[in-house]
Amino acid sequence: MRIALALALLAAPALASEEIADQYPGSLLYSKPVEFIPGVWSAIGATAPPTYENAGHNNNLSFIVTGAGVVVINSGAAHQLARALHDEIRKVTDQPVIAVFNENGQGHAALGNSYWAAQGVPIIAHEDAARELEHSGGQILSGMMRYNRDRGEGTEITLPTETFAETYILEKGDFRIEARYLGPAHSPGDIVIWLPEQSLVISGDMAFHERLLPIFEHTITADWLDTWDRAFEPLGATYVIPGHGHPTNMAQVRRYTRDYLEFLRGQIGAHIDAGGGLAEAYYVDQSPFAHLDTFEELATKNAGRVYEQMEWE
Repeated sequence: MRIALALALLAAPALASEEIADQYPGSLLYSKPVEFIPGVWSAIGATAPPTYENAGHNNNLSFIVTGAGVVVINSGAAHQLARALHDEIRKVTDQPVIAVFNENGQGHAALGNSYWAAQGVPIIAHEDAARELEHSGGQILSGMMRYNRDRGEGTEITLPTETFAETYILEKGDFRIEARYLGPAHSPGDIVIWLPEQSLVISGDMAFHERLLPIFEHTITADWLDTWDRAFEPLGATYVIPGHGHPTNMAQVRRYTRDYLEFLRGQIGAHIDAGGGLAEAYYVDQSPFAHLDTFEELATKNAGRVYEQMEWE
């Protein structure tokens, strides 16, 4: 039954889209949480930039009902969004929330910390993510308030209450929950949540598949590929709940994360070898990935940043 349910969800059509402003009008959440495998739920965010219409819910807000409490992955992009997620958790179970993990130090992973801290819930993150939030939190909060306006009210920068360097393990109820830092990837302090008994990884921004991944100034693509090959792929996960987009499998996220990074680096490498400069690098061919959401917003930026990295490799 468990495998049949998960396979049915994997086969379901992908509905997250840049074209849909909101799928759950009765809540600030972009979509209603869905149980992927028994005990593991996720509210799938819009595969689009954060907007007032989606209330900043453009990533996946997941939670695990362990039988001995609820563990939340990502606090949400704002205080009110975190409250909306908690409202949905209460509809599913009367078990209390006992821990919140921030998958990294980005706003949609950590700005809801203020709500959870007010509930007395421990907030756990990698030490690099905590430093990122401490260093850039004011700027991250200001950016959220610009688009979220009244929907961002009540949000304050709240740092994690606990940090770790490599692995943080919770054994609660029916679940062994392993928060792992696998190495440099998309942004500082990216972690994955590995459920070994379920062969499921909540990958955070390690893995993308429905939207084009963004490459930031601090995203070192060579390191991301190394972390993927050395530590992420060897997990051998059957199921993947990515940071953005619907639950899927390793083959899909490999195709649109690892293979995309390798493809873009190949295109930029060939451009550099031919004597091309930065101005032309923005327009290298990325058409095999043009069907992904956020392609128009991100493709040229990604190419430029990879050029700037590879020029000095």
